[in-house]
Parts: sequence; C-alpha cells; structure tokens
Amino acid sequence: MIKLLAVIERDIKKFWRNPVVIMISFVMPLLYLVILGNSFQGKFKGLPVAVVNRDSGTYSNRVIENLRALEAGPKTISMFQLNDEGRAVEGVRDGRYKAALIIPPDFSKRVVLDKKPEVGLFIDNTDNISAETIRNAVGGTINFIRQQYVPVRERPGEIFTRNIDLYSMVDYYQSLVPGVVIMAIFLGTMTAGVFNLVMDKFLGINESYLLTPLSRGTIVTGLIISGLTITTVTALTVFGVSMLITGIPFSRGLDQGISILIVVILTTLALLSMMFLFLGRAGHPRVVGLFSGFMNVIFFFPSGAVYPVESFPNWLKAFSKINPEAYAVHALKSILFKNAGLMIVFGDIMFLLGFTTLMMVLAIVTFKRTL
Repeated sequence: MIKLLAVIERDIKKFWRNPVVIMISFVMPLLYLVILGNSFQGKFKGLPVAVVNRDSGTYSNRVIENLRALEAGPKTISMFQLNDEGRAVEGVRDGRYKAALIIPPDFSKRVVLDKKPEVGLFIDNTDNISAETIRNAVGGTINFIRQQYVPVRERPGEIFTRNIDLYSMVDYYQSLVPGVVIMAIFLGTMTAGVFNLVMDKFLGINESYLLTPLSRGTIVTGLIISGLTITTVTALTVFGVSMLITGIPFSRGLDQGISILIVVILTTLALLSMMFLFLGRAGHPRVVGLFSGFMNVIFFFPSGAVYPVESFPNWLKAFSKINPEAYAVHALKSILFKNAGLMIVFGDIMFLLGFTTLMMVLAIVTFKRTL
C-alpha cells in the first residue's frame, strides 16, 4: 500500500508541476463546448443570396418583401439586390453568394393570368446542405406571395421555382473529402513534424544538433522539409483513396491535379510552420499530444469543412479569416467540385503563402539552439 501511495503521490506532484498540462486540462473542455456549440448550430443563418428583380409588378415586390422577412426573422439568408443577372450568377460561381434568384419581367403578369409563373434559382450545389436549405426557404416564401394576410379562401394556382444547379451533383459524402484531406495534413504535421522534434529533445537526441555548426534556420528548415515530404505523400494518398470511396471521378485533367498538389503543399507548409512556432520549444511529447486535439478543434471545425462559414457567429467568422485551414478547404472545394483554376483560388493561395512565410520566419527566430 505504501508503494502504491508513493506512485500516486509522484504522479500527482508531476501533474501539478506542469502548468501547461493543467491549463490545457481545464481550458480544453470549455473551448470544445464554445467552438463545437457555435460551429454546429443546427439552423443555417446568413446564407448570402443575390436577387435580380426584372419585374416591377405587385407580386415580384411581394417576393422581395417575403425574402426581407426571411432575412429579418429567422435570418436564414442575407439578401443582396443586384441589377445584372450575369453578375449575380458569376457571384455564385465565384463563391460570393450561395444562390442567385432571378425574377423575370413577366412574372407578375403570369401570376395574375395563372400562366405558370416561374423564377430562376441558380444554386451552388457543391454545399449540399446549405443548397437544400436555400431551396426550401426561397421556395416557401415564393409560394405564399398571393397571401397578404390570413388566407380566407383556397389558394389559387401554384407558382413554380425553376432550380438550376450550376455544377454536377455533389452529395454530402463527397463534400467531406476536402475536409478529410485537411485533417490528414494536420495529423501529418503533428506526427511527422513537431512531434519528432519534441521527442528527440525529450530523449536527448536533439543535443547532437547542438554539437554541430548548424544554424537555427538550417535545423528548422530541414525539419519542415522532411515533414513536408512525408505529410504530402500521406495527404495525396488519403485524397486518392477518398475519391475512390466516394466515387469522385479522376478524369478532370492534369491542370486540376497540379492545382490540388499546390494547395496541399502550401497547406502542409503553413501548418508545419505554425506547429513549429507553437510547439517547437515544448519539452515533453505529452504536451504535443494534448495540444493536438485542442488545435484540431480550433482550426478544423471553423474551416467550413463540415458547416458553411456564412452561418457562423461574427466572432467565429472573424477567426475563419485568419484560419489557414479555411482557405485550404475553400480552395480544394473550388478545384475539386467547381473545376476552378489557380486564378479563381488565387486569393487562397496567396494567403497560404503569406501565412507560411510569416510562421516560418517566427519559428526560426524563436527556435532555441541551447539546452
């Protein structure tokens, strides 16, 4: 019993002497609650929808009024009124809007004459969940334009919404592939990158570096490049297997493959550099293990991999603007599902490149080349 108590006492003292582990043990569950609670809110909010009204009649105005009510009440959509149909549809293709509603010039006339009135709804269907939400929300508001107040008689003929999917069908299973690849990159940067550095330091192997004339920049860069090689191969393998499992076709051309490779390499470099900056001076691999789960939640769930960024609260939207995984997910989804070229995702690539440069410089500067 005395020996058992001694072991228990030793472990308790070791725990209390590590303030980082204590902080993570208490703070991490709370951050899980905050991040997950705001990333998966159940109801979609603030989905951007462009509206082009080519009709000045009574019923087209009621469509606008109903959409404004939807925007002000449940806040499912954020409405942007435009005058150019081409600009609205192009905005959906570029990712600025989730959908574009086009009201034709003869809409009100057809409603009055019961001549099958139609509106056009151009939807970004690569995000299947938000696309279905917009279909139901917009379709519901349009079907009630004949009712000013409480209906007292049977509703006249139905108004039709013509749905136009801009891209080939992407089911929910397939839409998760970019997120799975980012997850593989994150895990690779933890295990093949910073974890090896901390483990070498813990085992005393890192001391051999200190006996050489190698500079801090050489040591950090060499470790990042080795981690980049391993992680890139792992991520591309996961990418290929995921495409096979979900049925995404490979025959999209060499340009698409090169674009995906560039995004994967830049994302890997960005996360590797960030991990070396945050954890490069850790002295125990246990700290890396604790931080890995914490950082996975912090960066993965607000990235838009499983839930659209547009529906996040404002503070989480602000964080997604500096989250490298959010740019990586957006770029991979655009390339994989929208056949976008490098020019379309140029902003994502430039952010990842700038983020990598900043993190790598800071990692080299803060790297400790002493015991």
